Amino acid sequence: MSSIQTNVDSLFGLENLRVTNEFQSRTIQRLTSGYRINSSADDAAGLAIANKFRSDIAELIQGVRNANDGISALQIVDGGLNNISKTIDRLKTLATQSASTTFTGDRNTLHTEYQALLGEIDRQAANIGLIAGGRYNTNIVVYVGGSDSQANAQVAIDLSGAGNQVDATALGIAQTSVAGGGTALSGNSIRLDNSATQFLAGATQQFDFRIYSDTLGAATNVAVTVTGSPAGLSGQEVLAQLNAALSSYGIAASVSSEASSLGQIQFSAARAFSVSAAAASGGNAVATATSNAVNLATYRHAADNAFITDGTAAEIVTFQNERGAVTITLNATNGNNLANSLATLNTNLAALGIYAVADGAGTGISIQSATSFSIFKQQAATAGAVIDGGAGAKAVSEPAPTASATGNALAALSALTSAVSRLGLVQGRVGTGQNKLQYAIALAQSQITNFSAAQSRIRDADVAAEAANLTKAQVLQQASLAALAQANAAPQSVLTLLRG
Repeated sequence: MSSIQTNVDSLFGLENLRVTNEFQSRTIQRLTSGYRINSSADDAAGLAIANKFRSDIAELIQGVRNANDGISALQIVDGGLNNISKTIDRLKTLATQSASTTFTGDRNTLHTEYQALLGEIDRQAANIGLIAGGRYNTNIVVYVGGSDSQANAQVAIDLSGAGNQVDATALGIAQTSVAGGGTALSGNSIRLDNSATQFLAGATQQFDFRIYSDTLGAATNVAVTVTGSPAGLSGQEVLAQLNAALSSYGIAASVSSEASSLGQIQFSAARAFSVSAAAASGGNAVATATSNAVNLATYRHAADNAFITDGTAAEIVTFQNERGAVTITLNATNGNNLANSLATLNTNLAALGIYAVADGAGTGISIQSATSFSIFKQQAATAGAVIDGGAGAKAVSEPAPTASATGNALAALSALTSAVSRLGLVQGRVGTGQNKLQYAIALAQSQITNFSAAQSRIRDADVAAEAANLTKAQVLQQASLAALAQANAAPQSVLTLLRG
């Protein structure tokens, strides 16, 4: 039908031109933006998925920065720990030098450097935040991301608690010293440091020692007699005789530099011992008669050999001193006889400097330490006991007032050895934390790469395909315009019918 009212072909041409123009516009938008999805109308579901990937990528990128910041912080801590470790090496050098009886220099000089280094350890521990209340003496949590579970998105490095503090007090070396340190005799008033005084002219004086061991067996009684020459002995000659007799037992005699016992004879050892002086047979005595010293606090288990024989209930005991506290569970397996009880106690108490030894009869236990300690029995065994009586605190004899550990330099060496082990544990935790963060970064980088690839496949435009589409749109547009021109001209043919 020919009509001048409605040009159907023109309408079809206009509609197709509109579609072509929209197609061309969308293609140009994709090519110029680089994205296949420029609005939610382009692909609502795809856009939602791509946006999730984009959000995860942003989170992971910041998470990698967080982890790198964490590594930097731990590297600072690690560097400080290495410095503290080197400082402890120097402390051990000074203590070893002072602990030797052949050292003839001024121990006070060693002591001055030693104390300064202890202060330096405290300063460095504070700077790296590993002191009580320190910045890093906590559970460090680094948020890295990459998981819908918050727990899995975090990396935790636990440096909290006293076990991760590295100041001198926490390491158990704050009270150590390399000067003096011998056990002076209580009740003694005689000084050996006067070069004008001669001792024991034509006379003798006996010292009675009871030497303890931290292994199974009874204590050893040793009598040492100092024999004077007709003209008498100098203080150094007295010390020479004592050291010659005591060297095989690990006990050294020296002159005290402590204010309370200045110039008097003192004894030091790495083991527990007691000593008393007998009366001199004549001349000037080396030490006041009946003066004595003990360098240990003791607790004695009754010598009835009644150890734990029933397995239904264990004996639970807490030991505590200035170094800390240890709770030990003794049962019918590890506390059923003297040997097993000693082994169990010594294994657990070594870090506190507390030792268990067989008593003089070899049937009971003597628990000893160079410093004060306490015993609290939390639970009694069903039958038998390693620690006498029922639950509650147990009486422990205190060290003599003149006792100043087992020789400061020797005691310092023991404490420093423990400090090295404790510091090593902290270094291990810091190193483990660095490794955990490195692994977390590696995973996060992998996730960033894969999430980016996934987002790209959904959201990015295929430039080659869109370029082809643009060419197609341009051709269609040109064809549509040409056809539309023809369609618009078609109604004019109706005019020929009116020309009649």
